[in-house]
Amino acid sequence: MAFDQTNILDRPGESLDHDETDGLISSEKVDGTAVYNRQGERLGSIHHLMVGKRDGRVRYAVMNFGGILGIGERYHPLPWDVLTYDTDMGGYSVDLDKERLEGAPSFERGQEPAYDRVYAERIGGFYGRI
Repeated sequence: MAFDQTNILDRPGESLDHDETDGLISSEKVDGTAVYNRQGERLGSIHHLMVGKRDGRVRYAVMNFGGILGIGERYHPLPWDVLTYDTDMGGYSVDLDKERLEGAPSFERGQEPAYDRVYAERIGGFYGRI
């Protein structure tokens, strides 16, 4: 059965019938999803995704971490492939503890990095993805 793309964009105000299937999820549902470490400790939540313009692949899930009411909050780009969705927790899990996360590549609100090759290598190196 082929996916019917007709009229999806011609229906302003209408949403798709489903925002989640067995293998796909809308980015709207990913934003705000909790991120836990393997011990079940909540680390933060997904703030937004970074998607490759040319290939459409999700490269990073940017997780917010720390701070109180947005003050002192940091954003950590996690390579998408280090996250695993855990249905029991209702969120993503990552093999990372808070102490290690504090040393991970991150940025503050309003100071988002360029995501150039150097920064991508820094992220990949930290998470063992080079």
